Amino acid sequence: MTSKKIFIIGPAFPLRGGPAEFNQNLCTELIKAGHDAQIISYSLQYPNFLFPGSSQFETSGQAPEGLKIHTLINTVNPFNWFKVARFIKKEKPDFILFRFWLPFFGPSLGTIAKLVKSTTKVLALTDNVIPHEKRFGDKPFTNYFIKNCHGFIAMSKTVLNDISKFSSTTNKAYSPHPMYETYGAPVTKEEAREKLGLNNEDKLVLFFGLIRHYKGLDILLEVFATNELKKQNIKLLIAGEVYEDANQNKQTYFDIIEKHGLQNAVIFHDKFIPNDLVRYYFCASNLVAQTYRNATNSGVTMVGYNYEKPMLVTNVGGLAEIVPNNRCGYVVNLNVNEISEKLVQYFSQNKEQEFTQNVKLEKKKYEWGEFIRVLMGLYEKVG
Repeated sequence: MTSKKIFIIGPAFPLRGGPAEFNQNLCTELIKAGHDAQIISYSLQYPNFLFPGSSQFETSGQAPEGLKIHTLINTVNPFNWFKVARFIKKEKPDFILFRFWLPFFGPSLGTIAKLVKSTTKVLALTDNVIPHEKRFGDKPFTNYFIKNCHGFIAMSKTVLNDISKFSSTTNKAYSPHPMYETYGAPVTKEEAREKLGLNNEDKLVLFFGLIRHYKGLDILLEVFATNELKKQNIKLLIAGEVYEDANQNKQTYFDIIEKHGLQNAVIFHDKFIPNDLVRYYFCASNLVAQTYRNATNSGVTMVGYNYEKPMLVTNVGGLAEIVPNNRCGYVVNLNVNEISEKLVQYFSQNKEQEFTQNVKLEKKKYEWGEFIRVLMGLYEKVG
């Protein structure tokens, strides 16, 4: 395929979080593949009153080398949307790829798409079509965005099916979430634990990422309160910022810890984990746990694959699609006793080495080349 000019529209440095990291990874890989790829990011992504975390921005670090990042979009200023559309038309990309995961972005991104779709192909990478937490206006905002796109790529078959609730288009493609490879080379378990001040002898289960109700940390804490798990002397390492209704939710978790006397079994690093520390948390752990109530896909799983970590995931959304049960970890129902049983089995039967070897083989499916192949195939289809 000849070189194409591509604009990825979504967050990038200095905005932080999984979507920004993904967009930067994708842009880098497209450039490696010979394309002229650039990112159009946000000058205002969320108004502060809608953002529940401590900060939307990286507090350290530098913009990735070799990437063109245009900080342009203000999601609450309609005049700005016309300005962004004029910029895109002037630059004449072969196609643009919107990153869409929340109905809030529907009006701004939908308007930009509507204004440029007559002169350039408009594709959307949809992380979510049905949001995890429902709000007024979700359906019309999402519908407005989707009707102004020519095609869709999703990293979960669940999300791909959800698009059908808004559009009958056949211009859809599935490709699983590629691995994140930007957090640094792996280190030994011993080095990682020394860096984080963790005991080298502990059995550690990692719960990583921004903490929201749908991710089920409260369920995992209840798992650690079961007698069977307590006998194993397993510890839970929680690494992430409480991301919504911070004071109320944070207290909920500490109430569970106090209620069950888990103070010695839980290590709670309640903060946003900067990029330069991510690898240490994964490399320090024996197993990564995602006890989500609902999910589409997860960047956490892909970081786990990159660092060759077995995983325990709940059988929701796209998680079960990418973690082969009893090979690379466990796929479980959202049941405290079942999850407890699998964790006990993992440590008592020394499954870590076996599962890790399987993860090393399985991770080959999630390299960036395959995602780019599917993306470019979708562009050719709508072209």
